[in-house]
Amino acid sequence: MILLYLHGLESKLNAAKKAVLEQYGSVLAPDLDYHNNPDAVQQVYEMYKGQPIDYVIGSSMGGFAAFHLGRAFDKPVLLFNPALVKRSVPQNIPTFKTPTSGFGQVVLGGKDSVVDPADTLRFLGDQLKAGFDYHLRAEMGHRTSLEVFEEEVQEFFEYQ
Repeated sequence: MILLYLHGLESKLNAAKKAVLEQYGSVLAPDLDYHNNPDAVQQVYEMYKGQPIDYVIGSSMGGFAAFHLGRAFDKPVLLFNPALVKRSVPQNIPTFKTPTSGFGQVVLGGKDSVVDPADTLRFLGDQLKAGFDYHLRAEMGHRTSLEVFEEEVQEFFEYQ
């Protein structure tokens, strides 16, 4: 199984979270420069469109990218505080041929001061009719602790 993980704007996939993901499959985690590349989503699509991606996972800006790439690859997504409504750096949204995505799990921090969970819920409500599970973690801010990451990843893969 191949997992595509997309990091956030000012972060990378750390070793501990990568180890969690590697329990479920091989991890592809490209290093993305969102600041200088407004076409990062399209770039990732071009890099991996010929590979057998099974799942797309992302956090914050990577959650934004994962949402759109999940549609492009028609694969289930796991999104942590995805920056779907507002982003501090511009990103172009390519038009992909696949208009829908598979199952999705969205994890939102109730104390997130970077990505407003209410905005995300409104956006997803307008975009999607069914097929997504929403997990509001009241104690969580924008950053996802290793403990929460592990719990949410486990639940995501148990559902599959």
